[in-house]
Amino acid sequence: MRRLKRILLNDAFILVLIVINAIVIFAQGFELSRTVSNSLEHIDNLITLLFLFELIVKLYAFGLRNYLKSNWNKFDFILIILAVPSLYFWAFNGNSTQLEYLLVLRISRVFKFFRFLRFFPDIDHLIVGVQRALKASVIVLAGFMVYNFVISVLSCFIFRNVAHEYFSNPLISFYTIFKIFTVEGWYEIPDFIAQNSSETVGFLTRVYFIIIVITGGIFGLSLVNSIFVDAMVSDNNEALEQKVSALEEKIDKLIDLNMKQ
Repeated sequence: MRRLKRILLNDAFILVLIVINAIVIFAQGFELSRTVSNSLEHIDNLITLLFLFELIVKLYAFGLRNYLKSNWNKFDFILIILAVPSLYFWAFNGNSTQLEYLLVLRISRVFKFFRFLRFFPDIDHLIVGVQRALKASVIVLAGFMVYNFVISVLSCFIFRNVAHEYFSNPLISFYTIFKIFTVEGWYEIPDFIAQNSSETVGFLTRVYFIIIVITGGIFGLSLVNSIFVDAMVSDNNEALEQKVSALEEKIDKLIDLNMKQ
């Protein structure tokens, strides 16, 4: 029992299990023979079972309160619990009709891969940077989404009859405008509208969408990205500024000493 506990508390062993599990589920996406497919499924569920044992051992060793003090442990706890439904179908061969709705939860096993994040070097520093960047860009992002909403509603009323496929209702129109903001194939929609309209309407439509691409796609998304990236690297800038300040203080002290001598 002690040996099993020592193994399950070994981060290197857990990391190996996560990598093997990722390879197994990746392989399950291919068309394989029934024998190979069943073998991979057994390996996947055995690893999930080991993760569950790991959770139980840690809860027993540290206690629930101490275990959940760590955010990473909370993260692991949620991911392991999400993967548990796959064990039910493994144990009962998926034949039960009483809990068929749990079938959807079988896909939750892929979330186990996120446990790999905790083994990244300086991952905590990266997460803090992302949180800071999100706080800094939330207002600009909200403004960008409001602009998207206004343009999508306006476009819905203008092009609903001409391009029903793209602007049939405000929700579909919102998705269409957001897709145009990404500048990926943005010209296809105005070209489609122009083909089904007069030359004047086609020209005005192209001008309308060019303005949307420039304001939302080029300036809008670029502004959001620049603020996010700037906030992400601000911590590095602050550290550099602190080093420069410390260096300036040392230089000032050296100058004072030389002047006194």
